Amino acid sequence: MTWLVTGGAGYIGSHVVAALRAASIQPVVIDSLSSGHREFVPDGVPFVHGSILDADLVARTMLDHGVTGVIHLAGFKYAGVSVQEPLLTYEQNVTGTAELLKAMELAEVDKLVFSSSAATYGTPTGAVVTEETPTLPESPYGESKLIGEWLIRDQDRARGLKHTSLRYFNVVGSGSPELYDTSPHNLFPIVLRALTAGQTPRINGIDYNTDDGTCVRDYVHVADLATSHVAAARALAAGRPLERVYNLGSGDGLSVRQIMTAMATVTGIDFEPEIGPRRAGDPDRIVADGTLAARDLDWKMRHSVEDMVASAYEAQQRASLAGR
Repeated sequence: MTWLVTGGAGYIGSHVVAALRAASIQPVVIDSLSSGHREFVPDGVPFVHGSILDADLVARTMLDHGVTGVIHLAGFKYAGVSVQEPLLTYEQNVTGTAELLKAMELAEVDKLVFSSSAATYGTPTGAVVTEETPTLPESPYGESKLIGEWLIRDQDRARGLKHTSLRYFNVVGSGSPELYDTSPHNLFPIVLRALTAGQTPRINGIDYNTDDGTCVRDYVHVADLATSHVAAARALAAGRPLERVYNLGSGDGLSVRQIMTAMATVTGIDFEPEIGPRRAGDPDRIVADGTLAARDLDWKMRHSVEDMVASAYEAQQRASLAGR
C-alpha cells in the first residue's frame, strides 16, 4: 500500500509522512516547496518537486510509484493573508484540488483523505462546533476549503471516489525535534520566536466573554492529527465506510492566557504578556466536538498543553541552533 502525500514537505504533511512510515505504509511526497522544506522529507521517501496544478506530473508520479491513495495537504494555508490574495488562494486550493482529482482519475486512484479546515465554519454561534454546524466561511481560505470538499463530493457522485475530509483547528507542537511549524502567522511559533529573541509576546484583547477574558481556541497536537490521517487512509483502503467530514478537536479548548502561562512554565522564561487591542472579527470561543473522529479515526487528545509547548519549544530551539 503506497499513499501520495501532497504537501508532504510541510509542517503537517511531514508529520503525516512519519506516521505513515510508522504504520508500515509507504509514502510518496509531492511538494512545490513554496512553504515546505526539503529537509523535512526523510531519506527513503520518494520526493517529487512539483505542483499539484500540474495534473500530468501528479498522475505520472502516482503511476510511477504504484500509488493506491492520496492524502491531500498541499495548498495555501494563511486565512488572514487570503483576504488580500484571493486569486492565489483559489488557484492553489480550488484549481489545485480539481487538477489533483483529474490526475487521480487519469491514474485510476480512487481513495482520498482531504485536509480541510475549521475556517469552513466561519464564526459559529454555538459553544461547540459539530459536523452539523452550518458552514459559513468568512475568508477566501475558508471558502476555498469548503469548495474543495464540494469538488471531492461531486467526484464521488460522478466517479465513485472514496473519500473523507478532516476539518481541524489550531495545530501545534512537534512529533519530532526535526519537524517544526515555520508559519509566520501561528500563535505558537510567534510566541516562541519572541521569547527566544528576548521580546515580550502580546495578547490581542482581554475583554472577551470567557473565563479569563482572552479568546478560547481548540489546540490539537500535530502528531495526534497525523495518527488520524493514517487511520482514515487505512479505513478507506479496507473499504470501511467513513463520514464525509470529521472534526478533529478537543471539545474543551484553551485560552490565549492559558497558552501564555504554559509557555512561561515550560520555557522557564518568566514574562507578563503585553496587552493589545482585540482583532476585528475574532470570536470569543471556537471549540470542536471530536466524537465522530474518536469513533472512526482513532482520534484522541494524547498530549497536554505542556506537552504541546515543550515539543514545539524543543523543535524551535533545534532549528535556531541550526540557523534556520
